Amino acid sequence: MAAPSTAMDSNRQSNYKLNKTEKKFLRKQIKARHTLLRHEGIETVSYATQSLVVANGGLGNGVSRNQLLPVLETCGPVDALLMPPNKPYSFVSYKTAEESKKAYVTLNGKEIVDDLGQKIILYFNFVEKAQWKELGLQALPPGLMVVEEIISSEDEKMLLESINWTEDTGNQNVQKSLKHRRVKHFGYEFHYENNNVDRGKPLPGGLPDICDSILEKWLKEGHIKHKPDQLTVNQYEPGHGIPAHIDTHSAFEDEIVSLSLGSEVVMDFKHPDGITVPVMLPRRSLLVMTGESRYLWTHGITPRKFDTVQASKGHKSGIITSDVGDLTLSKRGIRTSFTFRKVRQTPCNCSYPLVCDSQMKATPPSFPESEREASQLEQEYVHRVYEEIAGHFSSTRHTPWPHVVEFLKALPRGSLVADVGCGNGKYLGINKELYMIGCDRSQSLVDICRERHFQAFVCDALAVPIRGGACDACVSIAVIHHFATAERRVAALQELVRLLRPGGKALVYVWAMEQEYNKKKSKYLRENRMSQGKEEEVSSDTPGPELLVEQVPDTGHKEPACRMPSVSDFQEGGRNSREVTNSKLPVHTNRTSFHSQDVLVPWHLKGNPGKDKPAEPFGPGGSHDPSPVFHRFYHVFREGELEAACQTLSNVRVLRSYYDQGNWCVILEKV
Repeated sequence: MAAPSTAMDSNRQSNYKLNKTEKKFLRKQIKARHTLLRHEGIETVSYATQSLVVANGGLGNGVSRNQLLPVLETCGPVDALLMPPNKPYSFVSYKTAEESKKAYVTLNGKEIVDDLGQKIILYFNFVEKAQWKELGLQALPPGLMVVEEIISSEDEKMLLESINWTEDTGNQNVQKSLKHRRVKHFGYEFHYENNNVDRGKPLPGGLPDICDSILEKWLKEGHIKHKPDQLTVNQYEPGHGIPAHIDTHSAFEDEIVSLSLGSEVVMDFKHPDGITVPVMLPRRSLLVMTGESRYLWTHGITPRKFDTVQASKGHKSGIITSDVGDLTLSKRGIRTSFTFRKVRQTPCNCSYPLVCDSQMKATPPSFPESEREASQLEQEYVHRVYEEIAGHFSSTRHTPWPHVVEFLKALPRGSLVADVGCGNGKYLGINKELYMIGCDRSQSLVDICRERHFQAFVCDALAVPIRGGACDACVSIAVIHHFATAERRVAALQELVRLLRPGGKALVYVWAMEQEYNKKKSKYLRENRMSQGKEEEVSSDTPGPELLVEQVPDTGHKEPACRMPSVSDFQEGGRNSREVTNSKLPVHTNRTSFHSQDVLVPWHLKGNPGKDKPAEPFGPGGSHDPSPVFHRFYHVFREGELEAACQTLSNVRVLRSYYDQGNWCVILEKV
């Protein structure tokens, strides 16, 4: 439908009686305007200009440049169409204000069909100028190279036909455990659970004969330095991907190369500081990773059916730039990758010892091997620690985070809300018009809530004693990252969903591995600069992570790695729970980027613990430390990991996903 009015002439609007359909349209248009302002900072104007913002008309919700541009051009020549990556809106500029006014009137409320076949309604609003703050030019990660047209189309056809996907799944070369893609291994089986191989168990037959002449040619031309002896072939359907990872240092030589066949794809490279570089891998191209790009940056493919790519025909391989005037969507095809590696026979001596399993002082982090071990780990390194530090912890937790406040204040009056993992109850009194109840695993923190006259009780977040479907909303702020396995984290999310009525919403915050995002450091990292040369104080007056912790005295060691507690460690006569040097998890260096997802984060207890129990001796010799250091277990989430966990839940949809000062956040709705 066309807009009932240009919405600029108030006199005309006041004399014009809108019908029911037009009123509904205006409500949605106003909602789109408010959403753009609140979440994106885009301010619209009430008078005609040459530029418009097109809500719902963005790459982020499946609308490509080829779909949108012809629609816009029906109202006049388009001067510029800016489509920011991953955003559900775009900007259009016309030659004249009259043409943009025509688009506002005739296209507002227009229904189009996106590339997935879904119907989308466009909403237009005027803006002063069509602009987007672009990121500076990025460079490829050091040591990364993409060689285009490395093989002919004839060789591509032969390689694809050489892989028999229909042979008996009992064949040793066929991967049995992967659900979302077909995989074959040659030379050695690549184990995805640890990104490693078993050197003592080579597969019969070696690499396919057809690869030999191709590899010799690459060696002769200088594209590779080692002849590979391990090959993994993956076939990806559109919509499938592979999680971000680094191939284990000790398993393979410096060089890892991947040949893309059948279709192009965008691969994401991420630095530990949070910088992400999307790289286009054209069909028949060779990706070569050496040095920093191989050892320090993760690489992965986001599961989706469309990639954001350059619209200009001349652009093939390399970085997908941030030129929003030259971005569109490209539909993925079936892609087959041949990834070649050379198995390493000696320890790795790369220049990245902090993340190198060969150079770490002990073995790398590992996961509990049973549900019981996971529960015991949480008991020792989460529950008991919070009982010890409750008073000090509470004194640092007094300022609510703005987006959590916004969520609670937007709930209807009289809503019943559960704060699961409520801590000292700082959110329980935010909105006096809600009926809020809190629960926490720590008796000491619940006692603090009760002293503040809040309703709170002790329970485990995996088994909340509230009737299913009773809550209008739930919040879980900085809680789920304390669970030791993926299964337990998903179970905690499912418990939140169980509490909700149909239509109820939950807000979840977890700590992010990416403490630098879109070239901006989180407050957690920025505090490191402020604390140089002086004793660090815990800050809680900004929306930073719930785990702003005290700095452990510098011992000259960075993230020492330790042994994972075994079941026997927790039985009678086992080790002291404070002896972190006997745990296999790395101890995180405070105020620095994360190099591991599963870590022990220090809390330096200062001052008089108050009603907390006296701290037990810590460190060698058993001497009592007046400022004891406690260590809490965290699993820090990578980008997309929280959303992926939510997508495994039944009867749930993700309404919003965002990054907030070092945290990944989602708003869920029970359907």
